[in-house]
Amino acid sequence: MAASGKLSTFRLPPLLTIREIIRLFRLKAVKQLSQNFLLDLRLADKIVRKAGNLTNAYVYEVGPGPGGITRSILNANIAELLVVEKDTRFIPGLQMLSDAAPGKLRIVHGDVLTFKIEKAFPESLKRPWEDDPPNVHIIGNLPFSVSTPLIIKWLENISRRDGPFAYGRTQMTLTFQKEVAERLTANTGGKPRSRLSVMAQYLCSVQHVFTIPGRAFVPKPEVDVGVVHFTPLIQPKIEQPFKLVEKVVQNVFQFRRKYCLRGLSMLFPEAQRMERTGRLLQRADIDPTLRPGQLSISHFRSLCEVYRKMCDEDPHLFAYNFREELKQSKSKSQEKDDDKESYVL
Repeated sequence: MAASGKLSTFRLPPLLTIREIIRLFRLKAVKQLSQNFLLDLRLADKIVRKAGNLTNAYVYEVGPGPGGITRSILNANIAELLVVEKDTRFIPGLQMLSDAAPGKLRIVHGDVLTFKIEKAFPESLKRPWEDDPPNVHIIGNLPFSVSTPLIIKWLENISRRDGPFAYGRTQMTLTFQKEVAERLTANTGGKPRSRLSVMAQYLCSVQHVFTIPGRAFVPKPEVDVGVVHFTPLIQPKIEQPFKLVEKVVQNVFQFRRKYCLRGLSMLFPEAQRMERTGRLLQRADIDPTLRPGQLSISHFRSLCEVYRKMCDEDPHLFAYNFREELKQSKSKSQEKDDDKESYVL
């Protein structure tokens, strides 16, 4: 449904409370899926306000559950809300909301990790990447079990400008465990600085907009929850393929308490490890005794640029994985032991 002109203000009619919906449909959060329901509609309204002005917007909500944030989005004068919910138990409650907001709410029973959002909204919403963000927003109270793999997937989509970012620089407002929110927004040298900090910040402006106490959720999680707002950057701070950046960053942070030299050395096969690591650090002008958390985005940009040149010079280098080398080495060692045993027998 395309937005035509200005929409009149819409408010949902009086409805059962979220608590009553949970009771009516006998909904229970599944611990294995790390589900937590937000019952306080004032907090749901605050999450939606932090997403920005949603007038006439097309919104994609992930993990709506019993529909707390869904209600707040519907009351924000949007053009259309699309929700994708994997758990069939929540569909009847969402259907009640859809009936109360005719033409506003589309419900898809599916998995956010595989759903093709780029085909869900009108083509007319697409904006050039250099323009202001499109009137498309992603909002969600994510189950903790999928939040990190999902944000990594979407960051890769941003780097390729596809998926939800086929429309342009689509903004996201999402919940995470507080410690994950702190990692996403950590500054260079900060204690929570991690792989997630670098991967998010080289592609987006990232803000930890507020924290929700765990007691606001049912069941109460063991941690508080951080709400994080992402706006993709016009120009990424590292202009290299996502997988290459990810590989360099992952290697650096796998030994977070060691010097960065240690993790970077694992980018290279054992035979030339020290010589190539030294060359990488020298060309990138990086002090080998810096810890991973002390490396800035510009440090990582230099490392990725030099590593890319080294991969261009040696076509087999990027495919190298030290874990595979380790596995093969263990496997050969095991075979030798087996041979010895069979000989003794």
